[in-house]
Amino acid sequence: MKTTARLAALLLAVALGSWLALRKAPAQWQGVDATVVERFARQAGRGARRPYIDTDRGDMLLFVFLLAGISGGFLGGYCFRELFGPGRERPHV
Repeated sequence: MKTTARLAALLLAVALGSWLALRKAPAQWQGVDATVVERFARQAGRGARRPYIDTDRGDMLLFVFLLAGISGGFLGGYCFRELFGPGRERPHV
């Protein structure tokens, strides 16, 4: 019981410390793309260009994830017996 209480207190202290630290942080954080990738691209003389598939418009990103989920589910279902079947031979180690 003492271990659980100590763990809960530690977790609460970490959560409170993280919350206080995030309140002091600047409102807008720059991502890796802006801070690292764009800087190296500019140094190499390569400017930004539009992506081939622009997922920032509307629900395009959700649609792409939907297609990936459907195709992955179909492939997993199609190969289910081969992947997880009872007759599958296990390699001897």
